[in-house]
Amino acid sequence: MRKTPPRILDPLSQRYFGEEDVSYQAAGGEQGLRKLCQAFYQAMDELPEAATIRAMHKEDLSELEDKLSLFLCGWLGGPIRYRDKYGPIVIPQAHAHLDIGPEERDAWLKCMQVALDQQNYTQEFKAYMMQSLWMPAELCRTKE
Repeated sequence: MRKTPPRILDPLSQRYFGEEDVSYQAAGGEQGLRKLCQAFYQAMDELPEAATIRAMHKEDLSELEDKLSLFLCGWLGGPIRYRDKYGPIVIPQAHAHLDIGPEERDAWLKCMQVALDQQNYTQEFKAYMMQSLWMPAELCRTKE
């Protein structure tokens, strides 16, 4: 398991990501997160290494885009939109019905890296996101 990610300073606000709403603001708020999630699911549709995880989902990804963007809003220090719309979430339980191992986790992270690379975010924020998302992705694993 990886350790807690190091504190990374946002060069724009001169505050640390993960404090208050610094990460949410760095992501561009809800609109920026929706754009990120659209790029994420587009990468899932297009990357050959994501074929296995893409097959775990319905053809229409619009609800998943909405869920991920609303989850990220609260997770990054913004408004708690996911709970308001869909109820509480426990990441491992929400993914317990899926066959997720290290390859699937890494494919998910690859899709997120591709999506982040398409955004006009600072390199520091992109690094923070990838380091921070590793643990939730790992918690989704249901197999070795």
